[in-house]
Amino acid sequence: MKGELTGRKVLAITVSAFAVIIGVNVVMAVQAVRTFPGLEVKNSYVASQTFDSERAAQEALGWTLTEHYTDGELRLSFRDAAGLPVKVEKLSATIGRTTEAASDLVPDFAWQNGDYVTAADLGPGKWMILLEAFAADGTRFHQRLDMFVSG
Repeated sequence: MKGELTGRKVLAITVSAFAVIIGVNVVMAVQAVRTFPGLEVKNSYVASQTFDSERAAQEALGWTLTEHYTDGELRLSFRDAAGLPVKVEKLSATIGRTTEAASDLVPDFAWQNGDYVTAADLGPGKWMILLEAFAADGTRFHQRLDMFVSG
């Protein structure tokens, strides 16, 4: 018979299937490690020593922060406890994908009508903003904002 299924053919099929599975797993693991640094702070123990006091100082500011993205423009709205716009002393932000650092942006924001505005060409999908701002008295305000750009 021409198409007879023998033990050797079954072994070849099984080995081939596992080789494909293992090959795909290796490629995915290499991509995951290569595209995501996985590092938030250099030393988590040292960072934990001041966490509570920094959080209390940030909460004492009474600020809220919202983001809005439309038509290539990202708008950050800082508001105080009374809902009034807040002008910060220093503002820096990194905008990037949550899964890779390769396409991170560090835009310059301009104060416009009570908000901080920058041009940003963000493609569809999930993005995050790692933001750091300082109050007039030097209090640090930092926050991570997750946003989804539809497309």
